[in-house]
Amino acid sequence: MYEPIRTKSVHSTMAGTSDFPHRSREEELDIQLAGHLSALLAVTDELRGRAPSADLDAAADRLVAQVCRLRGGKPLRATPGAAPGDPVALHRRAHALAGRALVVAASRADTAAAILAAERMDAHTAALAADPRELTATG
Repeated sequence: MYEPIRTKSVHSTMAGTSDFPHRSREEELDIQLAGHLSALLAVTDELRGRAPSADLDAAADRLVAQVCRLRGGKPLRATPGAAPGDPVALHRRAHALAGRALVVAASRADTAAAILAAERMDAHTAALAADPRELTATG
């Protein structure tokens, strides 16, 4: 009653070929972690432009080292200048980015990146607690 299918299915022919470059879970996590750390580096550079400090300089250097390790090349950096913007908002954004990086680093079992992300979260939490505007906004 029914005529048999004479050609191979598109799905079965595509499953055997590797024309499409697939990444492993490890590679995807590396890319994701490098992206979060790069974004954190950009916010750190913005904060350095507003109020230069040795802590932010050291953090930026450590972030560059981690991004270089994950990507194999140096990230593009903005020259720190007098950046407009609310420092409280920048610290909140940096805290959120460090939190995302910590989650991915933990998932990837990358101890060095996890430690760096946790330290940056602590630093931005301390900066938010020290800002008088933040204390009046939350309390």
